[in-house]
Amino acid sequence: MSDSPGGGEPIRLGDPVPWFGARTLAGGSVDLHVQGGRWIVLAFLGDLSQSRAAQELSELMSEAALFDEDKLVVYAVLTVPPPAPVATALAGASNAALGFLADYDGVLSRTYGALDAPRSVVIDPMLRAVANIVWDEGMNHAQTLRGFLRQLPDVDASAGVELTAPVLIVPRVFEFDFCDFLVGLHEEIGGSDSGFLFDQGGKTATVIDHALKRRQDLVIGDPQLREIIRDRVVRRLLPPIERFFQYQATRMDRYMVCCYDSALGGHFYRHRDNVNLGARHRRFAVTINLNTDYEGCDLVFPEFGHRRYRAPCGGAVVFSCGALHQVTPITRGRRYAFVPFLYGEADSALREANNAHLQEGEAHYTGGLDRLFPEA
Repeated sequence: MSDSPGGGEPIRLGDPVPWFGARTLAGGSVDLHVQGGRWIVLAFLGDLSQSRAAQELSELMSEAALFDEDKLVVYAVLTVPPPAPVATALAGASNAALGFLADYDGVLSRTYGALDAPRSVVIDPMLRAVANIVWDEGMNHAQTLRGFLRQLPDVDASAGVELTAPVLIVPRVFEFDFCDFLVGLHEEIGGSDSGFLFDQGGKTATVIDHALKRRQDLVIGDPQLREIIRDRVVRRLLPPIERFFQYQATRMDRYMVCCYDSALGGHFYRHRDNVNLGARHRRFAVTINLNTDYEGCDLVFPEFGHRRYRAPCGGAVVFSCGALHQVTPITRGRRYAFVPFLYGEADSALREANNAHLQEGEAHYTGGLDRLFPEA
């Protein structure tokens, strides 16, 4: 195990590891930033036609009973395409806790210092390196890695103490009768199937994939209703954000009431709110709950464990848009919430500049309607 760079090696124990996106032999893709919240093994095997690489894979697979989507996921990184029958077999063996990454240009292996020095890197739930095990002359690498994996604690105990996500819960932002009004508005008008932002070819577009997100959204366009909402946010939510997060928000994106419906399987898989080119202006996400008569559908921040977070009716949960989070499946009833993003003046300019990254057909930002202090 090594905690210092060598031969161009940039990975040091305790440091955040480089994020990447890669294709899998099973036809999917892996974005490392979404994988936080569990232990991760990157096994840089290179060319499986080499006997040492095949042996290392065999040794690793002998611990397959440890692989678990909620605790330990393993990605074997290949720099040489395996023969078709082998590739088919590896794709068939792939699952939520095991994948094979096609690094045929060697960029990923080079980034982790493994192109000329094969190794295994173990990453903690907050995406920091905790082991960097280089291949040796004998088979000590495999033995060391297997021993390391066997002693990994559960994710909730990964830090040695219980972790709490950097979340602010602010009660009494909306009055109960105003919550009821917004719920009734959604029930009367209905919402549209909600997508999420996805980058492809340097452009950001809204896509719909019910495996990742299922939600119905109602956009509020009425100026008087938007003014009521703006007033509550400015007077009741911005002061605690400034006090506890030391941030002065001046803009709010999305006057939107959303609904997670158990009849439709409402949920939102793990994601970050500001990684897409068209969303880098976002600073804080806000969820104001509008009802409580439902089950499930809680916020979870995987990098900090499995603890669930829920605001009271009329209250807000506020967190950084850079935090990995998910909305667990709703198991009974419907959950209604108001879900804006907060940001500032410099971020507004960034958002306008990022219009150039929006795919054709996406609404462009012009500024003005998002101001929280229009009199200024």
